[in-house]
Amino acid sequence: MERPKPWPRTGFLHFRDIQTRWMDNDIYGHVNNAVHYSYFDTAVNRYLIETGALDLQNGSVIGLVVETACSYFKELAFPDRISAGLRVTRIGRTSVRFEVALFREDDEFAAAQGHFVHVYVDRATRRPVDLPEALKNSLADLKQQRNYF
Repeated sequence: MERPKPWPRTGFLHFRDIQTRWMDNDIYGHVNNAVHYSYFDTAVNRYLIETGALDLQNGSVIGLVVETACSYFKELAFPDRISAGLRVTRIGRTSVRFEVALFREDDEFAAAQGHFVHVYVDRATRRPVDLPEALKNSLADLKQQRNYF
């Protein structure tokens, strides 16, 4: 399998700033690999909350992560400032594929990149449901074709 290439910043229209924290660094002096997934989750859910597509307390529909992956290219470390590029490359009847790239400071290419696939379910029954209109509307601004280069 061919190693992925880092995505360019120009492949994203939407960004969310994330400040690294002292506790994100591990014994090797860089952000621990597991923390990258937390940054992905933060970027996606912050966007959904800000656009009114996710109500953490009272929403009847929630997104569950059913697939995730991350490729690492360059170390991140505290006190780096990170820009998380966010896009959607697939919207299904009950699922969405989010792609996230983490850019260190003003770097042109991603230090790390990956994806989440969320399946949307009824909060009580945990059974898949059609994407709510508020979510579809929110995702429309993130929908991008996969033409990174």
